[in-house]
Amino acid sequence: MNNTSVKAPNKLVIASRESPLAMWQALHIQSRLQALYPETTVEILGMTTTGDQILDTPLAKVGGKGLFVKELEMALADGRADLAVHSMKDVPMNLPEGFMMAATGEREDPRDAFVSNDFASLEDLPAGSIVGTSSLRRQSQLQARLPHLKIESLRGNLQTRLRKLDEGQYAAIILAAAGLIRLGLNARIRNVIAPEHSIPAVGQGALGIEINANRTDLLAVLAPLNHADTQVCVEAERGMSRALAGSCTVPLGAYATCEGENIRITGFVASVDGKHMLVETASGSRHDAEALGKALADQLRAQGADKILALLD
Repeated sequence: MNNTSVKAPNKLVIASRESPLAMWQALHIQSRLQALYPETTVEILGMTTTGDQILDTPLAKVGGKGLFVKELEMALADGRADLAVHSMKDVPMNLPEGFMMAATGEREDPRDAFVSNDFASLEDLPAGSIVGTSSLRRQSQLQARLPHLKIESLRGNLQTRLRKLDEGQYAAIILAAAGLIRLGLNARIRNVIAPEHSIPAVGQGALGIEINANRTDLLAVLAPLNHADTQVCVEAERGMSRALAGSCTVPLGAYATCEGENIRITGFVASVDGKHMLVETASGSRHDAEALGKALADQLRAQGADKILALLD
């Protein structure tokens, strides 16, 4: 459907990481924009980020998720690209000055997926089985619920992680269901893990579109790509994480859902070994999503979250 009331530029360039999943996301946004604005040429600028290059060290130790967006933001800043497409779970809680999120795309399944060639579920894994994940969030929840399992770091793009599983390096791996679904790899999912057993990452399954803050001309152009329910839920989740100084060095997660005019959000913070874990839930108006996330952070603090966070420093 054409969006004839909005004047789009003659050309738009999308900055994207070059992993297969990132390119799927960029191509998805490209096709949406071309359908909305058939007169506009939409190109993709593929880039390799620092986060894609450093694969032998856990992400938390090399600078965190910002490593996946920094180069894309440089392309926005110097005019090589007009917009960047990210997985929202990779976007730091505080954007650098001069950048803004213009739209949040509709969320895919936000849950974690259990992937194994030999076992049907986490509960079926024998004691001592090696489970691969790059996420402290997943690790802490796994250790809390199933302490007999051995967690080892797993880096690389989605295909690399699946290859390592197929080579026998792990009994199972945990991945975001959204990435597998988007790449047509649903058959690899043996089991999706209920959010109450593995609270998702903040923003998991949602796409974010970032622009240079002075490109206000793009706000109306990108507005049709915004999914209102996803946007407010992600705002609430990011509000909680931001209030707790969340990064990938902190095992925390949050998952919000819309219930009419209200949002219900569950969040947790934990020690890496899962021995200290706090989980809280809050509900409130969708019109004050970030404040609801902050209120949830306050609930966690009242239960002792600061003590857990202090142990992680």
